[in-house]
Formats: sequence, structure tokens, C-alpha cells
Amino acid sequence: MTTPRDSAPSRRVRANGDGTVYQRKDGRWEAAGYVLAPGNTRKRIRVYGTTRKDALAKLTEKIAASNRGVPVPSAAGSVATYLTYWLENVAVHHLRENTHTRYTACVNRYLIPGLGKKKLAKLTAKDVRTWLNQLRTTCQCCTHGIDARRDQPRCCAAGRCCSKLLSPLTLTYIHSVLKSALEHAVREEEIPRNVARNVRTGTPRPRRFEPLTADEARRLLTTTQSHRLHALFELALHTGLRKGELLGLRWEDLDLDAGTAAIRRTLQRTAAGGLTTLPTKTRASERRIALPTRCLQSLKLHHEQQQREREAAGTTWLHDGHVFTTVQGRPIDPTNLTRTLLTLLRKASLRRIRFHDLRHSTATLLLEQGVELVVIKELLGHAHIGVTATVYAHVRLRLQRNAIDSLSTTLGTLGITETARSGGDEPPPCNALVR
Repeated sequence: MTTPRDSAPSRRVRANGDGTVYQRKDGRWEAAGYVLAPGNTRKRIRVYGTTRKDALAKLTEKIAASNRGVPVPSAAGSVATYLTYWLENVAVHHLRENTHTRYTACVNRYLIPGLGKKKLAKLTAKDVRTWLNQLRTTCQCCTHGIDARRDQPRCCAAGRCCSKLLSPLTLTYIHSVLKSALEHAVREEEIPRNVARNVRTGTPRPRRFEPLTADEARRLLTTTQSHRLHALFELALHTGLRKGELLGLRWEDLDLDAGTAAIRRTLQRTAAGGLTTLPTKTRASERRIALPTRCLQSLKLHHEQQQREREAAGTTWLHDGHVFTTVQGRPIDPTNLTRTLLTLLRKASLRRIRFHDLRHSTATLLLEQGVELVVIKELLGHAHIGVTATVYAHVRLRLQRNAIDSLSTTLGTLGITETARSGGDEPPPCNALVR
């Protein structure tokens, strides 16, 4: 009679296609299995983990993605193949549509032409650095054939290069996109390390902006008095809200009795959905701010004006709760708002600025009035106070200079007063020795 002790121990048999899991001599666990590869083929991959469960989970994740029809990139493939896979299957799920569009343009215009033919597994930091140095000194008219498509060539096709080079900010952006793509390749264990992280592009200078002075801001608000969007521009200059945050504001977000506004969403135009309401830029951008009395009065008048426009429009009114709309009740296109600002600037005889410079004007004026940096950070919705300190470093430096000059004037006046009081004949008093 066979006893349970005499029988062989039961062993779980994995089903066909589940792969194999075993422990290596170095102590790590290795899992291997077949997945879908580019070109509608199948390949055997290997993943590693510190425990059996960890290795098996990684393999199961890749097999599940393969069953959904997502091919697993191969490190033996080219950089162009991996970047295309990363954009279509990874970045598209983690980025906003406009950001994904910019990433795609960056990959297709710079990364694939420059590094696309190299093998992903053989890409080195030297390759990246050499390519960035070449990109830094290459005329973009020559590279992309811009001059050849003009009616009257004035650069390379005419025999005189205009040396239209990429800005340091653009180079940093291109480098950051490459780092993001290679970082995901490291997480998927396609490559051992992110070689783009070993390349330094230098810290670019922040973009210079010319905010409005207090006198210029008053002239702009005076000009907008007769405009139907006067409340919008007054709110922009008093609170520093972004353009999308202003256009995405709804009446339900405002508490005119308490004098507060809840910033929860932003309005943007995307290539696929047109005018779309999206969450705020960051989690810190979702905030509640206090509204000044002038803005509360303007918003109440704006609400009355909107009711009159609604009655005049009749059945053509399409209102979905936005505070600032067209005369038909539709959301305002961000581009049209920029055009409106430029028209008002010309009418006020002010220089041309971006709409975002209204936000910079608010922060600069608050700093010059001695408002603490942390208060401005909360008002603007910056994720970290370091962002506020970096963007407005030049303003803080000017305030330091004014404070130092004021102290120097005070000390100089004090010295003259003491000299006049003593008649200028007596020597300055000496400190007595203390034993």
C-alpha cells in the first residue's frame, strides 16, 4: 500500500505559454517567455527579479501586454523603432494631448534624424553628446531645407548662411525628451542604464520677460473699461491666473459672497478634441484664492451683462456655465483672447507682450510691495517655492539692490550728521578697553 510519505511530491506544472521561472547561481530569479515583437513576430525575452514573485510579475505584465497586441521593443532594434513604440504605447497614456504632440514633433524632427539609425543597445553617452554638439552649431535652415522652399531664398540656397541656431532652451527640451524615453527603456530592462543622463547640456538662462509696471497696468485696465471682457483682464492682473484657468472658470467655482474662487480646471485647444476642459496643470495648481473687492464688483457686473447677452441671443445661446464666453455663450478660444489683448495694448499705446506676461506682472508687483514669496507661490499655484524663487530671481535681486542702496544712504547721512554735530575738529571717540 502506498503511503503519502512514499508518493512523489506534487509539482505544479505551468501551462503552455506561461514561461519558465528559475533561480540563477547569483541568487537572482529569472523568468523567460515568448511575447509579440515588432514585425508581427514572436521572441523569447528574459526578465529578472530579486524574488520569484517579482520576476514572475514582470513576465506576466509583458505577456499581458503582448496579448493585447502591444509589441515589446527589442534592444537589438534601432533607436527610431523604440522611440516610435514609446510614443505610441507609453507616452500617450501619461501625457496630455498637447504635450504628447510636442514630444512627437521633437522626436520626428530632431531625435530620429539624428540618432534613429543607431542600435538602442549600443547607444553611448558619447553618441548623445556628439549629436547634441552638432545640433547646437547647425543652421536649421540648412538642415530642414527651409530656405529652399521659400519664394526668395535668403540663406543657404542663396549662398549666405543665416546661422539660425537652436536656443539653449530648445536643446534642453530635446535632451529631456530623450532622457524620458531611455528612462522607460531602463525600467523595462531593455538597456542597463540611461546614457542620456550622463550628458550635461548646461543650465539655460531663463526666458527674459518684460512685465507691466504699475502705471502700465493701470493704463491697460483703464482701456479695458469699455470692453465686454474687462472683468477677465482685471482678474488676470489681480490674481495672476493662467490663460487656460481664466477661460476654464465656471460660475459654480466662484463664491462672490465669501470673495473666493476655486481653480479646478483649464481650457485648452487640442488637435483631436478642439476646445477641451482639462484638469489643472499640476496638483498644486488646484487651489482656492481670495478675490479683491474690485474683482468682485466687476464679476457681478459681468454676470448681469452675460444675462443680457443671453436674452439677446435667444435660442442660439449655448451656455455650459463658463464665466467668460463669447456673445453666443460658447467658450472663448485661447488664441482669440491673445488677439484681443494685443488690440487693447495697441489702443492703450503699450508695448506688445504675451498674455502670460500679465501673470508675471502680478507676481512682480506683489514682490515689489513686499509680499512674502510663499504667499505669491500659493496664489500662482506653483508646485514648489523654488519655482517662484527661480522665475523671479531678478526681481528679488533688484529689491535687494534697492534695500542696500537705501541702507547706504542712511549710513552716509548718519556719518554726515555726526561730523556736523562735532564740528569736524574732534577725533572720533575710541572704544574703552574692557579687562
